[in-house]
Amino acid sequence: MKRLTILFLLITSTSLSAQSELDKLLNKWNKNKVPYIDVKNLAKSAANIVILDAREEKEYRVSHIKNAIHVGFENFNLKNTVSKLPPNYKTKIVVYCSLGIRSEKIAYELIQAGFTNVYNLYGGIFEWKNNNLKVIDSTGNSTEKIHAFDKNWGEWLLKGEKIYHK
Repeated sequence: MKRLTILFLLITSTSLSAQSELDKLLNKWNKNKVPYIDVKNLAKSAANIVILDAREEKEYRVSHIKNAIHVGFENFNLKNTVSKLPPNYKTKIVVYCSLGIRSEKIAYELIQAGFTNVYNLYGGIFEWKNNNLKVIDSTGNSTEKIHAFDKNWGEWLLKGEKIYHK
């Protein structure tokens, strides 16, 4: 029993440490203008939520969360994005990217445009995959591949196959 308790504490401690490090990273880059939703809460109710992918097309083609609408980041167009959304500005929208940095900027633009139920996915698609949740490729098939952006950001992806092509 003692060994089991020690193992549980070790796993919990490692998990909390990783979350704490992710908190530090997101606090460094984000302005906390958009509330977060965690991957487990999104996974429970994803069917009732509009999910927007704020990564670049090459990242989206490798894999994305099922039913996610690609809106991009570098060439994000608010008017074009709004045309893809339900006309109800109270619709729940979750925006994600690799970790939750680019997605905060896109989500905030939606809030400024009048959308009132917008969230940033905490830890992005990396955290989604790190929690063993399914991603699909551009043909709709399940895949283990995740575009890891670059070697530095890719360190945050702990599960799946990292892809770095341009």
